[in-house]
Amino acid sequence: MLFLAVFCGFLAEYQLEHKIEKERGKQYLLSFYEDLKTDTGRISLTIDFDDEKLVGLANLKNCYDTVSKNMAQTHCLLTMIKYSSINRPFKMTERTLNQLANAGGFRLLKKEDADSIVAYQKIFNDFEDFQTTVYQDAQDNTRSTFNLVTNFNANAQMFKPQEGKIISTFDEKDVTAPVLFSNNKELLNKFFNDLLLYYRITYNHKRMLLGLKSNQISLIGYFKNKHHLE
Repeated sequence: MLFLAVFCGFLAEYQLEHKIEKERGKQYLLSFYEDLKTDTGRISLTIDFDDEKLVGLANLKNCYDTVSKNMAQTHCLLTMIKYSSINRPFKMTERTLNQLANAGGFRLLKKEDADSIVAYQKIFNDFEDFQTTVYQDAQDNTRSTFNLVTNFNANAQMFKPQEGKIISTFDEKDVTAPVLFSNNKELLNKFFNDLLLYYRITYNHKRMLLGLKSNQISLIGYFKNKHHLE
């Protein structure tokens, strides 16, 4: 009788622990599901930002032809500078992923659920690698050549501090100083080559963002339908 009582107590404790772990697993899924919904909104803003840059930089060839023929005609160059001055990288919400990894939470999930999350994380990691290397390098190269080709006074008018605002863009009509520091066509050519590469890489960045967003939407649908999440 004593053995049976102990055994029954063990079973009851095991069932309770199993129920608690099952509930924890469901909470992890719900938390990750909410993270995904947050990220689809944030990634849309980054895609829109890239779209604006691509539209602004679309006239590179015509601008190069104009400026290289007359280096005093630099109005279009201001547009190129404006839309190549800053990147807006996308960073996913890692709250739940960190909890799953650090607390051993993946073991509480069904295999297909855990596998779908791990696959998504790998896609993002590949994207982030591109973003922190190729994409950032293109931005750095463009800025470096910008500092060589641009007149300081024009630069100061472009990116002047304003109370309560982050310096990230400018109004082209505020730039009255000559834009180019010199009539060095070789340097001008390098700047436009850097801008062209930046344009191409920004295009690829946007394409990868769209792929990542598509994956987010698919995961949201998967978890919503399978686990009846709202």
